[in-house]
Amino acid sequence: MTEPTVLERLLKRDRAITLAGLLVLCLLAWAYVLVGAGLGMSAWEMTTVSLFPHSQHDPAPAMSGMDMTGMTGMAGMEMDGAAAASNAWGASTWALVTAMWWTMMIAMMSPSAAPTILLYARVYRHAAAQGQIQAAPAPTGAFTAGYLVTWLGFSAIAAALQWLLQQQGLVSTATMGSQSRYFSGGVLVAAGVYQFSPLKNLCLSHCRAPSDFLSGHWKPGALGAFRLGALHGSYCVGCCWTLMALLFVGGVMNLIWIAAIALLVLAEKVAPAGRWVGRGVGLLFIVWGVATFFV
Repeated sequence: MTEPTVLERLLKRDRAITLAGLLVLCLLAWAYVLVGAGLGMSAWEMTTVSLFPHSQHDPAPAMSGMDMTGMTGMAGMEMDGAAAASNAWGASTWALVTAMWWTMMIAMMSPSAAPTILLYARVYRHAAAQGQIQAAPAPTGAFTAGYLVTWLGFSAIAAALQWLLQQQGLVSTATMGSQSRYFSGGVLVAAGVYQFSPLKNLCLSHCRAPSDFLSGHWKPGALGAFRLGALHGSYCVGCCWTLMALLFVGGVMNLIWIAAIALLVLAEKVAPAGRWVGRGVGLLFIVWGVATFFV
């Protein structure tokens, strides 16, 4: 009996390789978030515990971009004179804030995306064994890349929204959390209502049934894998975008809020009662948001 080739051994271990790669990616993302994502302050320093984060801030006029005079370690966020005069971020600041959001999305979404990514590798391997496609390592990397690129697009939008909210004085430039009761309450209520919306239900259905998603949208080859991953990422964004908006309430780099939202996303997608968990939390958000208007 001939020994298996290197390719055959690789095909048999693709699940372990994929899982190890996702674990390393997730751990690196969390490590980058913990050290402050290049903002000059660790996430621990930006983490506070409060049901009403806006109450910790005194509303003040919008500060220019990320220019936080008097705070140490923010040299990397400085802007040139022209940018400061127009309350705009420089190119380096845009890149840094977008990267911060993208890294957080990778840290938060990788665990809930792992089942679909692993299933994709398994389906590809089974198709290769049946002779339906050419036997080769599954283009799992392309699928994952497509998924992450979708979240990169979301991160760019989130960075732009952060800039706008800071200019309006709704979000603190120091803690990147809400300093307005009306903004906090509005976001919480909107997030709660969205948990019951048809669009949320549609997107969550795709995320909770990866086998149906893959069979209904399967595309061959590396390019097809990338497009399939991007489509799956789009459903995930549609499912979770209001939850991510909650970071503007508690603080974009607040570890407690980041971890809580990540656990909620994971529970919604993989727990047997995930739908009911999401709806229960949605009701909690609505009550919390209404209470916030009066605090």
